[in-house]
Amino acid sequence: MKCVGLLSSGIDSPVACCSISHCVDSFILVHADNRPFTDKREISNTIRIAKRIDEIVHSSVTLYLVSHGIMLDYLLNTAPRRYRCVLCKRMMVRYADKICEKVSADAIVMGDSLGQVASQTLQNIRVVNEVATYPVLRPLIGFDKEEIIVTAKKIDMFNLSILPSASCTAVPRKPATSAKIDRICEIEQSLSFGNLVDELIDTITIVKSEDFDSFIDL
Repeated sequence: MKCVGLLSSGIDSPVACCSISHCVDSFILVHADNRPFTDKREISNTIRIAKRIDEIVHSSVTLYLVSHGIMLDYLLNTAPRRYRCVLCKRMMVRYADKICEKVSADAIVMGDSLGQVASQTLQNIRVVNEVATYPVLRPLIGFDKEEIIVTAKKIDMFNLSILPSASCTAVPRKPATSAKIDRICEIEQSLSFGNLVDELIDTITIVKSEDFDSFIDL
């Protein structure tokens, strides 16, 4: 099975990818580069995590970097503030879905655990899932944070996942925790992002596992 894993520089998504790796032959790890809403440390940290995943799993690993900060800037200027997190997550799933099609992958892997943050309430997960045409696998959905941390420590991932970087400044103070599909679709219909999604996919930076070290400090 070939999977597209949405990978952040945090704790959950690396554990999710490693947790399901026993049934995956090939991983395309997709990271949403949020700069300028974060800093370059987030990219360096993510590449370190991708390198560690490559060391742990038996499947081949490639990292795709998507210039998501461009999309975030567009959403900040066009979409209601409280829905940014849900809209942001839907865009990430759109990237993963299109990449699945391009590389003939079978599924998308995400690090969501139910109710942990605003975008991971059951209602918001349903809204995010609505844009996917490929199966979305969430190996950690029933885990609590402590269980995920314990697993991260067991696979020597935790210290990499807590390396310092700037928090995303696009996150609203009061994100919507129970978004309605009809409302999100109404907002998206007023936007014009289709070409931008395609442009971001076409300009992805691809980092092969043998090149991880050379990209870490760029």
